[in-house]
Amino acid sequence: MANKLVEELRWRGMVHDIMPGTEAQLNKEMTTAYIGFDPTSDTLHIGSLVPIILLVHLEKAGHKPIALVGGATGMIGDPSGKSDERNLLDEATLLHNVAGIKNVLSRFLDFNATTENAPVLVNNYDWMKDFSFIDFARDVGKRITVNYMMAKDSVKKRLSGEEGNVGMSFTEFTYQLIQGYDFYHLHKVLDCKLQMGGSDQWGNITTGTELVRRMNVGDEQAKAYAMTCPLITKADGSKFGKSEGGNVWLDATKTSVYKFYQFWLNTTDADAEKYIKIFTFLDKETIESLVNEHNETPHRRVLQKRLAEEVTTFVHSKADFENAEKASNILFSKSFKDDIKTLDESTFLDVFEGVPQAELPKEDLAKGLDMIAALSAKTNFLNSNGEARRALKENSVAVNKEKVKEDYILSSNDVINDSYIIINKGKKNTYIIKLI
Repeated sequence: MANKLVEELRWRGMVHDIMPGTEAQLNKEMTTAYIGFDPTSDTLHIGSLVPIILLVHLEKAGHKPIALVGGATGMIGDPSGKSDERNLLDEATLLHNVAGIKNVLSRFLDFNATTENAPVLVNNYDWMKDFSFIDFARDVGKRITVNYMMAKDSVKKRLSGEEGNVGMSFTEFTYQLIQGYDFYHLHKVLDCKLQMGGSDQWGNITTGTELVRRMNVGDEQAKAYAMTCPLITKADGSKFGKSEGGNVWLDATKTSVYKFYQFWLNTTDADAEKYIKIFTFLDKETIESLVNEHNETPHRRVLQKRLAEEVTTFVHSKADFENAEKASNILFSKSFKDDIKTLDESTFLDVFEGVPQAELPKEDLAKGLDMIAALSAKTNFLNSNGEARRALKENSVAVNKEKVKEDYILSSNDVINDSYIIINKGKKNTYIIKLI
């Protein structure tokens, strides 16, 4: 292959474990590889961006990616990295989640393409649903010893009694066998030779390679390989992928584009330098140039800005990125009053999330509302009429970013999006009047 995939992934910091022979196989010929996605939700969060990006790199390098949605394994729950038993999902929820994840994956991989290495989308429920327990125990369970399964870290940690672990059910114990059978099935039906995933999946993945080998005794061509990427962390050790509001989702209905953009824009310098290699497709020369430019003028935050642009465009669209960037810059805009009116209400509320608000009837404004009442008596933004009067005399009060005097009367001309008026006292204090 012209594109040395493993070499590319290594400099990006995306290789954790790799089975001997994997790199040679990928360099030799077009190779089919798969990654599994468990349907624990009806969408994916940014922790799933790494495996998605791995599949995109795979396709760009001329290999054939398979995205597997775990309709069967989702019924059991992967014990890897978990200290207690998962709650099992009912069938209706599972079907809903599987459909949602297929929809998300389709935004990044064209499953309708007709090229030789076109991506494929599969659901392991399709081949597991008719597999009887007796057949599975005889054909699959017979191939892997309990000793082998017990040696996996995901099992040992759960059985050790450490960290509040409560043991492991037979259901979760069998998970690695079912995931291993997925690899065998894809190997047999689609000539899939490689499974990839996060580093916490190494045990499950190597069980799959072992099962392929043991279920193809005597077949010298039955090669199976494994590669994992590191689990992404923040430089300060805190969990990646969460903001104050919880997970950062790839679905704009769960995490707005503005908040998604802000997540990347607010990364630390150390994290931005690491993330721009992992979460973008910029080449090595471009990234090194950006890092050098950032190091020379860190206050300009060129790394964070480019990272936020690339990831927001990849996950959403160029237009969505441009709107998020405009919203982000709007507070510093010289034409604030006109620009703020171009934001839809949900983005407006995102920009001013956490800002103190007071609700006033619209009829109060129809009569005209003086500034002292707007700052104190009607809203309690300031503690007293006297404090409001002093702020106005000091010329530190602005309505929609335009300075006003004590004699200013608020009217319908000041209303944004038919509902809001923004008041500033000095540079640091912002308040919102919401008209109801």
